Amino acid sequence: MSVEIKVPTLGESVTTATVAKWLKQPGEAVKADEPIVELETDKVSVEVSAPQAGALGPQAAKEGDEVEVGALLTTLEPGAAGTVAAKAATPEKKAAPAPAPAAPAPAPKVAAPAADAATALPAARKLLAENGLSAQQIGQGTGLGGRVTKGDVLGFLAQPQAPAAAPKPPRNDDPREERVKMTRLRRTIARRLKEAQNTAAMLTTFNEIDMSGAMALRAEFQDSFVKKHGVKLGFMSIFSRAVIAALKEFPAINAEIDGEDVIYRDFINLGIAVGGPNGLVVPVIRDADKMGYAQIEKTIAGFGKAAREGTLKLDELSGGTFSITNGGIYGSLLSTPILNAPQSGILGMHSIQERPVAVNGQVVIRPMMYVALSYDHRIVDGKEAVSFLVRLKQNVEDPRRLLIDV
Repeated sequence: MSVEIKVPTLGESVTTATVAKWLKQPGEAVKADEPIVELETDKVSVEVSAPQAGALGPQAAKEGDEVEVGALLTTLEPGAAGTVAAKAATPEKKAAPAPAPAAPAPAPKVAAPAADAATALPAARKLLAENGLSAQQIGQGTGLGGRVTKGDVLGFLAQPQAPAAAPKPPRNDDPREERVKMTRLRRTIARRLKEAQNTAAMLTTFNEIDMSGAMALRAEFQDSFVKKHGVKLGFMSIFSRAVIAALKEFPAINAEIDGEDVIYRDFINLGIAVGGPNGLVVPVIRDADKMGYAQIEKTIAGFGKAAREGTLKLDELSGGTFSITNGGIYGSLLSTPILNAPQSGILGMHSIQERPVAVNGQVVIRPMMYVALSYDHRIVDGKEAVSFLVRLKQNVEDPRRLLIDV
């Protein structure tokens, strides 16, 4: 009996995926747990594996198609050796039923042009037809080969309809230029960052931190820390613990707006931005407020390795309540990070540079770092944001404060 292979659950708020690449073809033999198709979601790529050994049946979706969770991808003939010829994917035609008695016909929907079948994905074609639109009105899509996706249609419908204007002339590419289609992950990053700018009343405030105390702490305890925990004591765990303490004092920065309500939390899930081969991703340290320095360092190291290898799981990329991004590892001196919606705050760390500063009336050279807090001004007041950074500064400059809870 054939086994159906369907689109798996893809994680929080992810309902569709794009068939990126078929790794096995119809009639081909596969082993149990062998990847057969790669799906690309808004967050990561996911491989769907064979549940058992057998031969694959016909493909129910082509590369580039947008598929929903639970949709059929293909079938599997258990135990087959791979010599089974794949049946045609076209369903069998059934005899037409007898015509029903005539009834008043409802007002017909405006059907999308037939040309949409070649330029729009299935979910997009349905939405186009429901709204009396055509793929040509949407323009260049973000799907594979420029095909229009459901997200493109929703974005078009959300825009205020301006008076008709002359179409933008096509861009004349220079022979020395290379045109490369954006990956789905990069398109999603672009869309979400723009949505954050359009939705939140985003504001950024700055401060600077003398890193002498944190550097002295690392130098004094690094060898003992590595010997006991098997991982280095880094600045990320020091900042994470300092952020956690400050968030407990200013809970609005760890909260979320939901309609006309504010959702306050008694837990902290820290999103840590890390660079991967396909772009920036933000895996989440769940219940970070219950972790010590060593556990935070180990978790961050594991995320970095998984991001480089492309093995991050979907559930590791959702559920964050506050984010930290460290542009300093790339040499950034100052920046204004963009919120990771629906979160209300994100901290930007930067390069450590020796600079002259005034201490007790004397000019001294100290290792200094600029920090930036971007926050949603709809829920966080300026006083709270500034006070948060002041508390963060105090916690990092003198880590002993965290030990005695002051």
